[in-house]
Amino acid sequence: MQVESLRYLKGVGPKKEELFKKIGVFTVNDILYYFPFRYEDRRNVKKIRELKADDFSVIKAKVLARNLRKMPYYFRAKRVRNIFEVAVGDGTGVINCVWFNQGYLADKIDTGAELLIYGKPRFYKGALSLIAPEFETAQTASDSLNLGRIIGVYPTTALLSQKFIRRTVAQALNLHKNECIDYLPFDIRKAKNFPNIVKSIEAMHFPQSFEEAAGARERFIFEELFFSQVLVYLRKARHRLQKAAVFSHEQQLVEKLKANLKFDLTAGQETALREIIDDLQKPYPMHRLLQGDVGCGKTIVAAFAFANCVNSGYQAAFMVPTEVLAYQHKETLEDAYKGFGYNIEILVSSLDEKKQQIVRRDLKEGRINIIVGTHALIQEEIVFKKLGLVVIDEQHKFGVAQRAMLPKKGDNPHYLVMSATPIPRSLALSLYGDLDLSVIREMPKGRLTPKTVWVKEKKREWVYNLLSKKLKEGRQAYIVYPVIEERFDEELNALETMYKEIKKKFSSFGVGMFHGRMPANQKLEVIQKFRRKETSILVSTTVVEVGVNVENATLMIVENPERFGLAQLHQLRGRIQRSNWQSDFILMSKNDVPDDVARRLEIIANVNDGFKIAEEDLKLRGPGDFFGYLQHGLPSLKIANPLRDMQILQEARLFAYKVIKTDPALGATEHRSIREYLSFWFKNNPDTPQTGEDIQLREIILRDYEDTKR
Repeated sequence: MQVESLRYLKGVGPKKEELFKKIGVFTVNDILYYFPFRYEDRRNVKKIRELKADDFSVIKAKVLARNLRKMPYYFRAKRVRNIFEVAVGDGTGVINCVWFNQGYLADKIDTGAELLIYGKPRFYKGALSLIAPEFETAQTASDSLNLGRIIGVYPTTALLSQKFIRRTVAQALNLHKNECIDYLPFDIRKAKNFPNIVKSIEAMHFPQSFEEAAGARERFIFEELFFSQVLVYLRKARHRLQKAAVFSHEQQLVEKLKANLKFDLTAGQETALREIIDDLQKPYPMHRLLQGDVGCGKTIVAAFAFANCVNSGYQAAFMVPTEVLAYQHKETLEDAYKGFGYNIEILVSSLDEKKQQIVRRDLKEGRINIIVGTHALIQEEIVFKKLGLVVIDEQHKFGVAQRAMLPKKGDNPHYLVMSATPIPRSLALSLYGDLDLSVIREMPKGRLTPKTVWVKEKKREWVYNLLSKKLKEGRQAYIVYPVIEERFDEELNALETMYKEIKKKFSSFGVGMFHGRMPANQKLEVIQKFRRKETSILVSTTVVEVGVNVENATLMIVENPERFGLAQLHQLRGRIQRSNWQSDFILMSKNDVPDDVARRLEIIANVNDGFKIAEEDLKLRGPGDFFGYLQHGLPSLKIANPLRDMQILQEARLFAYKVIKTDPALGATEHRSIREYLSFWFKNNPDTPQTGEDIQLREIILRDYEDTKR
């Protein structure tokens, strides 16, 4: 593998190197594995008379005339300094090629020259023209990386052209392709009929056919998923070899806690509770993901786990992303544990130093049973006397390193992570395969699904009338904005500006403002006023997405929803699904939105199921954008999408199982390349099992495979 800097390649100076770093390309090896996301067919040359508007085409034509015009001052104000026009013909017709601000082309294109030209014909000044097309001279076109062939189109950034990327890739291939290492074992390549690594990389960047490109892409998708599944199996098996506290289970405790609740558990909560209680009675640490929509009751399930932990003589830690959510969870737990005598404390950065010192001391001496806190819990000075259970809520709000730090404060404590972003099972297997999975699909009895309506800015008065109607009925409302302050370069409604307008228009009702820049104590005060109904409207940014629960708030208006992803919009909608009253979720976008935005808003308006929302989000954006994070030590998926590539994922999982069920140490000659791959790419080289450990690992892997394949 080539780890040399790109600066070793011709044409890559300091500025270009920085541009490559912006797209995640740092080394020669990185550029070889920086694959196109789509391909264009630039092989078939058309006649000019065959050209159609908006249909990308290649033509071969002679330059008949050329003209470079420098633009007057008022055009320069629109950033048009010059226009270079070239008339070309091929005997069947004539068409103009137009370039803006590329006057240097006048020195490269001469009258009489024969060009191969690629572009999209569009109407310009009433005639069909090629605007800023790509071109090569006919003499050099046979060796071109950009015309006369199938070309890859790469994700890129401003000032880093497709041509330059292709040239850099070709140079890296020519110089270093024979140094590429094929980590995929030969027997797997043979079974899957995959070409070797050099042919595969060449076919990804410069395919001879679309079929060849598709075959190479399948190979690298399989490769990513195969190695990730090897890691998943090994990590999960190694978790089972760790020793953890075995918690005692008393059904009487469960019944006592249920009696304190004002509602019955749903079937999903009961199932998740059984799975968690079972885990806590095993001699190895629980590693479980509990997922379900906002408001489905994950926190109450965690409360049963905390009680089990405390009654077994251990401490529990509950880490959440915001101080508002920390205080809310503390109140929820205190209500649930009335009569239990538990000492529940909170630790957040806004506490005064004296109070923090008392909490730290009591944690260390074991006087606190359950601690609820934010990032403050992972400070170096926080020490537990006997930490037995760690629960992390809204775990995607934390970085992978942060999530890993809290469990290290105990001796292999049981570990539960909770997420209100439902994850399709295929993705859960791929990214969270080392975690057991519990799912709560249904809402508490009586909850009504919010009515979702997407309207345009021109219907603002209708939206305000609905808001007025809700407020007069005694209900409360959220109005959510994407930004706090106005920005000169974006046409967005800003919170601070609109707060003044809302406060004036609805002066007979209390209006509060809530955003992330406010001091913690001020945020708590605003939320408390909203809960006490002292304010009827909460004008906010998306900080209300997590942890602001007010049952009486049954209307949410989201302005500029085009700025939010599907998952985030669905999370926001969950804030008004907290009671048995009918709620309304209003999306108010600009009057004109792009097609992709319209598609996203139509999905959120018509789909309420969080799992379906997650699947749609994956189709639109891919797994990387959807999560923005991964399990600690697991690979980033650059080309694979587990939802789209479900069949390949299942195959890769089976091949991974076949390898490590017989050789969990990856010590066999034919498997050493797997070990090297994991070490190079993921910096996660599995340790060689100790004597006898490989047998235990094998038994765990075999048993786990039988469980998960169902």
